[in-house]
Amino acid sequence: MLARLNILLQYVLPHHAISRFTGWVTRIRWRPFKDAFTSIFIALYRPDLSDAAEPDPHAYEHFNAFFTRALKPGARPLEGDASTLVSPVDGAMSQSGGIDRNLILQAKGWNYTLEALLAGAADRWAPHFLHGSFATIYLAPWNYHRIHMPADGRLREAWYVPGRLFSVSALAAREVPDLFARNERIVLLFDGAAGSFALILVGALNVGSMATVWHGDVTPRRPRVAMMLPPPPEEQRFLARGEEVGRFNMGSTVILLFGPGAVELEDIAPGATMRLGQRLGRLSASRP
Repeated sequence: MLARLNILLQYVLPHHAISRFTGWVTRIRWRPFKDAFTSIFIALYRPDLSDAAEPDPHAYEHFNAFFTRALKPGARPLEGDASTLVSPVDGAMSQSGGIDRNLILQAKGWNYTLEALLAGAADRWAPHFLHGSFATIYLAPWNYHRIHMPADGRLREAWYVPGRLFSVSALAAREVPDLFARNERIVLLFDGAAGSFALILVGALNVGSMATVWHGDVTPRRPRVAMMLPPPPEEQRFLARGEEVGRFNMGSTVILLFGPGAVELEDIAPGATMRLGQRLGRLSASRP
């Protein structure tokens, strides 16, 4: 009951004001504050720092630098070969499987549409993913929060979609209709050996900002209006499997979309722990 009341309260909270405040607080450099803030976070969530490039949590300039810390080289080896699709993040599998015409499973009893998720670019891109496949991975506060490429790809388009900032927890996914199509997000469209595929960063309450390697911090932004993001130079658009593509400044969710017959996803149960570089599926030998 208390959990559901929390979800109901989120309908009236000033999502963006709270998240902007979180972004400001997590970048405070005053050592007594940032060290205390980091220590409280570690006590609450117990993140694994053994694979961090800098394992001393108080060596970072502010909490957000700690939260988006880099990994040691080799900490997340990529499974398989170039035809193996890998998890782009550490997190937990929310849902994965086939896209039923244009419907994507959010949680038991809830679906949302490709058109709603892709928003203003749906006319161009939704047809690429009809009857395709998807994977939704949730990043908890204790996870590593950089986002990497699941397969080789060349950026075709990138755009920002304004929206709310509901929590993206498993409870919220069960209780908030069209959650991922309601929340603020960044959509990245690629072409590669997997055909056309999408990597979508979904914002959430207390996510101070979302960033890509090309655009820096995309959120928060004013005015909050849908817009195409400027394309990077042609020579910078290709990223190999496993390369960093973006990051969440606090936790959220990543959604992957693939075209029909393009990939064969592993059968991974909702709630299963995922690790960056873990086998997520395989590029289909019979793909168009």
